[in-house]
Amino acid sequence: MNAYYRPLVQSGALRPVTAQPLAGGALWFTHAERLSRSGEGAIVAAQDIPEADLDRLTRPRPPIAGVHMDAPVIMGILNITPDSFSDGGRHATVETALAGARDMLAQDVPILDVGGESTRPGSDAVDVETEIARTAPVIAAIRAETGALISIDTRKVAVAEAALQAGAGLVNDVSGFTHDPDLAPLCARTGVPVCIMHARGDPKTMQDNPIYEHVLLDVYDFLAGQIALLEAAGVPRARIIADPGIGFGKTLEHNLALLKGISLFHGLGCPVLLGASRKRFIGTLGRAAQAADRAPGSIAVALAAAAQGVQILRVHDVAETAQALRLWAAVR
Repeated sequence: MNAYYRPLVQSGALRPVTAQPLAGGALWFTHAERLSRSGEGAIVAAQDIPEADLDRLTRPRPPIAGVHMDAPVIMGILNITPDSFSDGGRHATVETALAGARDMLAQDVPILDVGGESTRPGSDAVDVETEIARTAPVIAAIRAETGALISIDTRKVAVAEAALQAGAGLVNDVSGFTHDPDLAPLCARTGVPVCIMHARGDPKTMQDNPIYEHVLLDVYDFLAGQIALLEAAGVPRARIIADPGIGFGKTLEHNLALLKGISLFHGLGCPVLLGASRKRFIGTLGRAAQAADRAPGSIAVALAAAAQGVQILRVHDVAETAQALRLWAAVR
């Protein structure tokens, strides 16, 4: 039976001599929760974690396209769609999208995530031509003004190729590279970093009674398997980001289990991305029916994830999250 190790993350300059650095950053751990599918969990000392597992947990994460991964960074969301669940239509033209990008970059955000297809629960697929027409001109305009890393949020190789030609430098696939078999070879050939996200089903049906045997371990195993496939296709682990896919084929209870155990995903040996901003479970628990009113809850979740060592926070409320992170870092 495979064992999984979830580091019990701590912070502070005074640390025991047995403390191990978490992913080469400022956080550390002396113990971990050992998990297995048999249900028999235990707390173990860091020195008792097998060498290969400990190495993946502690090894410094290389920069992603020049963006350092030794402290949490923000990925600003720029949806070029009329129907995204939170901000559909807000950035529907090149001019409004560029203005939104400028606002985010004023907060020293190093990554912008540009998407042209809504993946909210129940959404319909967008044809390739429409998705390219929405995203490529915006990416080119942003690239002409800034050196920020631009991520293309797409499942489709043609869209990704057009975005890379326009100046994108990262491919963020919500299907975890299961939708288009030609996308991984493109990323290997062009040498760009990628983000693998877990999703159960496609956006149209993903919330139709999602069931897991053990959501934390099921999502971990999926991401580990897709990382192995990408490595075999020629994308090295040093260029891979892992995202557990909050809200993508998960109930409220599934989302909470993933958030509580998110430090487990450091065992993949990749930077971890959290995309929980303004999602439905935040509205449910935070009593905010409208997505635009969910910034406080989104920031609370982001800070909880940062405290577990998550390296990338994908958010809508960039200025507010950036302020919160600065204060969190100052008092930590």
